[in-house]
Amino acid sequence: MIAESIEASLPSVPGAAARPVYFRSGADQLFGWLHLPHSRHSAMGLVICKPFGFEAMSAHIAMRLHAESAAEIGIPTLRFDYRGTGDSEDLEPNANQIDAWVEDIVAAVEELQQRTGVTRVCLLGIRLGALLAALAAARRPQHVHALIALAPVISGRRYLRELRTFELAAAQTQAAIAASSAPVKSFEAELAGPGHLEVSGFFLNAKSIDSLQQTDLLTLPAPAVEEALVIDPSDLPGAVRWRESLSAAGILTDYAALPGFVGMIMRPPNLTVIPQAIIAKVCDWLSRAHTAQGERREAADCPSRSAATVMSLRHAGANLTEVPVMFGASSSLFAIITRPPAGELRHRGVIFLNSGGDHHIGPRRFYVLLAREWAEHGYVVCRMDLSGLGDSAPQPGRPLNEVFPIGAVEDIRAAVNTLRSQFGVQDVTLAGMCSGASHAVRAGMEGVAVNRVLAINPLVFFWRDDINASDVQPWEVAHKPAVYLGQIWSAAAWRRLLFGDVSIWRVAQIYLHRPMMSVQSRLRKVARYLHIRLKNDLYWGLKHLKARGVRVVFAFSRGDAGMRLLQLESGLSAEQLAERFNVRIIDGADHEFTRSNARSALREALSEELYARNAGSEAG
Repeated sequence: MIAESIEASLPSVPGAAARPVYFRSGADQLFGWLHLPHSRHSAMGLVICKPFGFEAMSAHIAMRLHAESAAEIGIPTLRFDYRGTGDSEDLEPNANQIDAWVEDIVAAVEELQQRTGVTRVCLLGIRLGALLAALAAARRPQHVHALIALAPVISGRRYLRELRTFELAAAQTQAAIAASSAPVKSFEAELAGPGHLEVSGFFLNAKSIDSLQQTDLLTLPAPAVEEALVIDPSDLPGAVRWRESLSAAGILTDYAALPGFVGMIMRPPNLTVIPQAIIAKVCDWLSRAHTAQGERREAADCPSRSAATVMSLRHAGANLTEVPVMFGASSSLFAIITRPPAGELRHRGVIFLNSGGDHHIGPRRFYVLLAREWAEHGYVVCRMDLSGLGDSAPQPGRPLNEVFPIGAVEDIRAAVNTLRSQFGVQDVTLAGMCSGASHAVRAGMEGVAVNRVLAINPLVFFWRDDINASDVQPWEVAHKPAVYLGQIWSAAAWRRLLFGDVSIWRVAQIYLHRPMMSVQSRLRKVARYLHIRLKNDLYWGLKHLKARGVRVVFAFSRGDAGMRLLQLESGLSAEQLAERFNVRIIDGADHEFTRSNARSALREALSEELYARNAGSEAG
């Protein structure tokens, strides 16, 4: 039976301090997490204002820990997604994002007050989020009592120069990749309109750029707060003058220069380093300055405020709904389900799996875009976090942000069972990129009852703890030197080396062991000829999948290392793979489909495969 009221029972974990919520900002709905203390809480609450784009993806785990740490010391906390970001409703394409996001912060302040009864609110902003928080504090001084700014953007004009410099460095690699491919129209770029800026696959439109160019915290009136904490990166402080202007305006201001920003916001999400010193400083400041002041309330929603657990939205004229769910052992896994218009009877579903350390919205919010588009075509779409990733709890004894959690297959099995038993889905597709693609294939090979697999740029199918995921990708530089030569001049590539994200010795080992990989592939072929089934043999796993009637689609960026690794591990040539499975090659794309035009091409290819009439029979 299709779950019509499941949203009333699944969103919160019994005994947990965090619950997913929807709330309104104007006519639109925002998604967020409300973190409540276990016992009586302070009269002051905290609203976390995230940074922009790639930095927000990388900082997701850190923001979650900031919220959990604040709740542990008695401060109710709300972290949320601005319109057009994360799991929130899409923003009108021609809207000024800066103005809209400031309005969203004001709405979050009001929501936290109404839900918890706090009388004072502190805003915690990171990078662009700190600038937005300062602007929001100026709009609602009667509610916002304090401000915490982490590596704040002071000058919008300077920030835009930084973004453009980053794009110029990345464009050299992208130009080399796309040199031999035909241009593809970008759906997201069309929405952003003329004069937009695309930064690592994220967009600022012309109105937003103009707004940022005119914004400078040094020339604007100081935010109307009583207290402030400013934390600069220890290696590149940039907010000293602003700190001085806050003090001159009569704001009691604390300042610190601490390590941890590079690891929190400049590395890919799977390599994020938790900024322990920063979290400790924030909690210490909040605890000393606020938890002993004012009345304390019971740690529960205000009786006058009911929790919204469903978001209704229109996508391309279709009425869709989204609902957060907790499932799996001890309800420790989190997902958001996008449901098709009422009356859909085809009972089809898709489950998206984490790409690396990206949380459930997918790389560059790609999964959100696809989920809403595919729901319009009748699919129930689940975008989930595996154990320890995004907003799911880690398995006992395991760390957060583990890209290949040991129980991934069981997590996926639980998601499939949830779709089938609670949402009436009969036809299930697993989809994922990079590690998510590997998990999808592995789950199918281990008997999870699915009908098809959409695997995008898989790299490692049989994970070992001694493998470093960041060290696999550089092999494609050698595999396709003419295409990837531009990485030598890529600021991002050098940054990975300088910050220790790539072990030079491990890269050397990959080069040295390439001949050994070929030898192992040949030995496995001999074993297969003799009908000897070796452990972790991809050939037999894929053969079993096909025998069960599971349709497998591999989508690769042209020249990606994963295609060659698939051939070596399966013992099948490119031609044999194409004969037995559906293989789609996408031109002009890097491994993560960073650019929007590459994602548009991938979106078209995946949709074609999903909508195919001969999409496979029921899994046995």
